[in-house]
Amino acid sequence: MSRRCELTGKGPMSGNNVSHAHNKTRRRFLPNLNDVTLQSEVLGRGIKLRISAAALRSVDHRGGLDAFLAKARDGDLSANALKVKKEIAKATASA
Repeated sequence: MSRRCELTGKGPMSGNNVSHAHNKTRRRFLPNLNDVTLQSEVLGRGIKLRISAAALRSVDHRGGLDAFLAKARDGDLSANALKVKKEIAKATASA
């Protein structure tokens, strides 16, 4: 399983550990990923996603999963999230 947020595309970054003596060794900064089930009002079911804590706050701020995916760019979304976005768009168009 990759360490990448399914909604924002946020992934690992690299940097340095810097000691008191200013020795530098390479390290990785991993995103804070959580397995969550977000409810879609349009589809009427829950969708399991692996997203970062910052993305979870963004989903709440925008008013839910449906509103977040409507404004999200397709390049940032995972294949699973892109499929859900298309399902939501199809359901809203037919309703």
